[in-house]
Amino acid sequence: MVPLRESIVTLVLALVLHAMAYGSILALAAQGEVLAERAGVVDLGVEGLMALGAVLAVIVADATHSPWAGCLAAAAIGAAGAAAFGCATVILGASQTLCGVALTLLGLGASGVLGHSVAGRPVTATLPQWTLPGLSSGSPIGPVSSQGPMVWIAFLILPLILHVFLFRTAPGLALRAVGEAPASADASGLPVIRIRMLAVSAGGALAGLAGAAMTLSVLPVWSEGMIAGRGWIAVALVILCGYRPVLAALSSLFFGFVMSLGFFGQAQGWPVAPPLMNMSPYVVTILCMIVPSILFPKLRRLWAAPAALGAPYRREER
Repeated sequence: MVPLRESIVTLVLALVLHAMAYGSILALAAQGEVLAERAGVVDLGVEGLMALGAVLAVIVADATHSPWAGCLAAAAIGAAGAAAFGCATVILGASQTLCGVALTLLGLGASGVLGHSVAGRPVTATLPQWTLPGLSSGSPIGPVSSQGPMVWIAFLILPLILHVFLFRTAPGLALRAVGEAPASADASGLPVIRIRMLAVSAGGALAGLAGAAMTLSVLPVWSEGMIAGRGWIAVALVILCGYRPVLAALSSLFFGFVMSLGFFGQAQGWPVAPPLMNMSPYVVTILCMIVPSILFPKLRRLWAAPAALGAPYRREER
C-alpha cells in the first residue's frame, strides 16, 4: 500500500510540475492577448509571434550565453511583429482577421528559416530555477516550489499586475474605454490609436516571451512546428476567461494539466492511441467554448466581449 501511495503522489507531483510549466506558456500568451482585446483589437498572430520568439530566444541565448538576453530578444521580436500588425489594422484599418492569419503564417515560415541552423540542437543557456522562499524541498509541496522564472511570472506576478492595471488604474480604465467605445474615448481626449498600438505591442511582447519560455525552460530545444497550436489555444482562452487576466492564468493552468495528461498517458502506456492523446487539448478547448455557453447562458452577458472588439476606428466616421 505504501509503495502504491508513494507512486501516486509521485505521479501527481510530476503532473502538477508539468502542468505549471506547459501552462505558463499559455498564460503568458493569453494574458498578452487580453491586453490587446481589451483595447478592441483581435490579434490572431499569436501563434506566429510565439514561434518567432521561441527561435530567436534560442539563437540569442546561445550567442550571448545569457537566457535573459534571449528572453529580451523574444519580447522585442514579438512587440515588433505586433506593432507591424497594429500599423496595418489600427492605423490603416485593414482586416484584423486577415492580417492576424497572415502574421501567423509569416511568423511560422520565418521561424523555420531562422531556426534551420539550430534545429534539434539542445539549448545550453537555459533559464534557472526559482524557489519560493520559506519552502524547503522536504515539505509536501517542496518540489512544486522550484520552477522556472516564467512560471512564477505567468501565474503570480503578471496576473496581479495586469488585474491592478486594468481595473484599478486610470491608464487601465482608458484602455478598456478604447475597447468599449472608442468614439466616446476620443471625444473625451484619449488617444485611441496610440493606446491600441501600445496594447497590441505589449501583447505581442508577451507572446514572444511565451515562445522564449518554451525553448529556454520547458523544452530546451528548437524544432519547427513545436508551438503546435498553442497560440490558437491562448486566443481561445481569452474568450473562455471573459477577458480577465487572473482567470486567463487559471485557465492556462488547467489546459497545462490537460496537455501533461496526454504526455503522461503516452509515457505510461495507457491503452489510448497517441493521436487521440495529442488531440485532447484541442478537443477540450472546443468543449470549454461550447458547454458553458449552453449550460450557463447568463455568462455570455457577464463575460461579453468589449463592444468595439475587432472594429477599426476612424475619427472621421465618429
